Amino acid sequence: MRERGLEPEFSPRVMEQLATITGTGRESGAQISNLTGLLWCSIDNDDSLDLDQLTFCELLADGAVKLRVAIADVDALVGKATPIDDHAHLNTTSVYTSARIFPMLPERLSTDLTSLNAGEDRLALVTEMVFSANATLVSSSVCRAMVRNRAKLAYDAAAAWIEGTGALPAAAAAVPGMEAQLRMQDNLAQQLRAQRREQGSLEFETFQPRAVFEGEKVIDIRQQAHNRARQLIEEVMIATNGCTARFLALHGGASLRRVVRSPERWLRIVELARQYGVALPPEPDSQALAGFLAKRHKADPLRFPDLSLVIVKLMGSGEYVVEMPGSAPIGHFGLAVRNYTHSTAPNRRFPDLITSRILKAVLTGQPAPYSSAELADLALHCTGQEDAAQKVERQMRKSEAALLLEARVGQRFEGIVTGSTADGVWVRIFSPPAEGKLVKGMAGLQVGEKVRVKLESTNVERGFIDFVRVE
Repeated sequence: MRERGLEPEFSPRVMEQLATITGTGRESGAQISNLTGLLWCSIDNDDSLDLDQLTFCELLADGAVKLRVAIADVDALVGKATPIDDHAHLNTTSVYTSARIFPMLPERLSTDLTSLNAGEDRLALVTEMVFSANATLVSSSVCRAMVRNRAKLAYDAAAAWIEGTGALPAAAAAVPGMEAQLRMQDNLAQQLRAQRREQGSLEFETFQPRAVFEGEKVIDIRQQAHNRARQLIEEVMIATNGCTARFLALHGGASLRRVVRSPERWLRIVELARQYGVALPPEPDSQALAGFLAKRHKADPLRFPDLSLVIVKLMGSGEYVVEMPGSAPIGHFGLAVRNYTHSTAPNRRFPDLITSRILKAVLTGQPAPYSSAELADLALHCTGQEDAAQKVERQMRKSEAALLLEARVGQRFEGIVTGSTADGVWVRIFSPPAEGKLVKGMAGLQVGEKVRVKLESTNVERGFIDFVRVE
């Protein structure tokens, strides 16, 4: 982390400020709605303790649905330019590795006092959205409220129930009405997902391995499934981030947006599609690209994660920019949305905390907490630090795989060619799912080709895995 310009430890000044925080954020008054009586729930990773958002749905007349999304009011305890905020500003994000999590905020805040924990009253910013029966957004608004999480749920268990392969999680079964609540949220999310697909949203399936530990020992690496519960949260967060962006634009202030520009290397994507017999238009077209990806996923699911990765690299990474009043939004090419900000994870991402402060200023009639110049500097800084954090996480995943495989040098594996560059040829083996470099037998191999390899060597510290081709 230090090599990448990130600070892994909290300073004494941070700990001194933390010691002065004696309880949760507490405010009252007409501007704080009491929404603790609603059937709020959270869905996150099994081991997540920093809960940023809650969701709640209710059915209206004519099949319309009102969706509320509550986001933790971290700013209620973490003021701008305080020592804790300075640390968050430096790193800009929590860094997640299997060995250790490096939280953006001290855990006493992020997993307790500012986390939307089950059975606890917490201050939140609530986005209220009304969708028609066909999931078209009719109206939206933002308010401050007190909320209470009724059921802390995990992605895999919730998805198993939604998909009909498991029982309703105990935390949901214990709350009358929560089963119907989850069904309603899932139905809306799937409608929103289908709608975004029609508009050209890109469906990727990238390689996301995760180490499995037994005590201190890595015993396996498993691919993280993208299931219906993950889709549910993904869709309602995209909807919330879009409404937040439009709310800020409507009130005439500068805001921090998350954008993915139209691909500069579109012609490379066109050439790649041509190799599969598909003709894409000469100008960037997300709908045409979405159609190509959907066909390839259906035709060859085994190789689709590798095709996804190539397309993601050619599209270029996301970035933060400042959106000024009256300017044309750049939009998010991959999500097929024009207005998009990061607002739903203020315990984990600094741009979301920035947006939370801007929202609160609008709602309370206070001056904007950041000038346009400050936001411009923050956009560049957050983009760079997020990239640094992702590199740390990737490096750790490589080292995990090397650690698991170091005792299996000499063994043979089935795999697939995932890349071919001037630096070499890369192979992903299927079990365990790990990628390494082919150091012998590269001649004539094409990306996507199945190959049999022998593990030649590993280097845990550098995350190197070397294979040689065998017949």
